Amino acid sequence: MEQSHDDFLYKAFLAADEGGHIFPEHAACEAALESAWGQSKLAIEANNLFGQKQSHPPVKGTQTLTLPTQEYVKKQWVTVSANWVKFAKWGDCFRARMELLERLSEGYPHYAAALVARTGDDFTREVSISWSTDPQRAAKVVAIHAAHQAALRRRIDGAQSIAARA
Repeated sequence: MEQSHDDFLYKAFLAADEGGHIFPEHAACEAALESAWGQSKLAIEANNLFGQKQSHPPVKGTQTLTLPTQEYVKKQWVTVSANWVKFAKWGDCFRARMELLERLSEGYPHYAAALVARTGDDFTREVSISWSTDPQRAAKVVAIHAAHQAALRRRIDGAQSIAARA
């Protein structure tokens, strides 16, 4: 059975929180967009929710998966082959992404700005400038968050309430 969008976001939120993301709700929404709600081949085969390409040398403790992708180049979409990080689990994916943003923040001012953002929307806008070739990425992620925020907060608050009573 395919999971609902709200189920995906909650599962991704938990993994983002486990991975130490500074804005786990927004990170879950980014993952929804980047992975087609967890249904992309990259998400299914590699637990790679962000389209994180493999580093040289490879990210420690990971494998590499080569798949085609769409990139926005010179105002048009083109298909190219790319090497992607293959993670053991979603939490590892979120952790590696935060580490990558921190490592690259000196050379990418938008990553540096994202890491000190005051809101999840600001984080998303800043990180999207350099993370993706899709010029509409930030708007799409913010729209996902706006559409699902109430349901996600209810799940999070409900789980925290149950944990507090236990």
